[in-house]
Amino acid sequence: MIDRGYCVTMARYNAWQNAQIDEALVDWSPEDLTRNRGAFFGSMLGTLNHLLWGDVIWMSRFDGGPAPDGGIPDSPDRHTTLAGWRDERYATDARIRTWANALDDTALQSDLTWFSGALNKEVRRPRALCITHMFNHQTHHRGQVHAMLTAAGSAAPVSDLFVMPEEA
Repeated sequence: MIDRGYCVTMARYNAWQNAQIDEALVDWSPEDLTRNRGAFFGSMLGTLNHLLWGDVIWMSRFDGGPAPDGGIPDSPDRHTTLAGWRDERYATDARIRTWANALDDTALQSDLTWFSGALNKEVRRPRALCITHMFNHQTHHRGQVHAMLTAAGSAAPVSDLFVMPEEA
């Protein structure tokens, strides 16, 4: 299904996209960042917080590191400022890249078992499927932020994978 190269590329893409979003939002007021824009997680910051929470929960399952506090309903409130989000976002992106670079293709063929708070039960799925889901989840919610940016009249970052710089 996937290999280490896919994971390394998607980890780079994730970090590149998050850096672009950070740059696009750096001059926004706290009020504009937290304004409810009708998205599933309300505001741009709420959506970015949820995405960050999701990355941390998946990484805790993949690398055995710390899991986030709270559940999905708490995720939009993870950080009250862009600066708080940024600090954890960049650390999490480094965590994802480190994990991806250390992956072994053989490990991608195994199953992953975890307790899902969303389903309130233990779940077992192919690890490759879960990894693909994490990267898809990132793209899905960044797309929502992209839509909120353009609806607010701002330029949104380029998101085409083939445009990603080699050094990203």
